[in-house]
Amino acid sequence: VQAVESGGGLVQPGGSLRLSCAAVGVFGSIGRMGWYRQAPGKMREHVASRPGDGPTNYADFVKGRFMLSRDDDKNTVSLQMNSLKPEDTAIYYCHFWAAGIEYWGKGTLVTVSS
Repeated sequence: VQAVESGGGLVQPGGSLRLSCAAVGVFGSIGRMGWYRQAPGKMREHVASRPGDGPTNYADFVKGRFMLSRDDDKNTVSLQMNSLKPEDTAIYYCHFWAAGIEYWGKGTLVTVSS
C-alpha cells in the first residue's frame, strides 16, 4: 500500500496548482484522507482532509483558497490550490488511514515565487 502523489512545481504568487494522490494497493475502505505540508524550518501541519463520510476540514490559512476533492471509487484525493502565496511554499504530503494503519506519501514540492 502506498500513496502516490503528482502535481506540484513552481508557480507565481496568485497562481494555481493542483495536487493529486492515489491510494494504491488498498483493499477495503479508506478513512480520513487528505494533505499535510511542511515548510522549511517548520513543523508538518494539516492542510485539508475528509473522512470517508463527513465534511472536509480545512486549515484556517487555506479556507477560501484551496479545495479538496475525493473520489472513493478511484481511491484518489486532489487538492486544488488557488490564490497561492509565497508562504504556501512547502512540501505537500498525501495522508490517509486504511485498516487502522496510517500512510504517507513521499511528498511533492510546491514553490510559490516570482
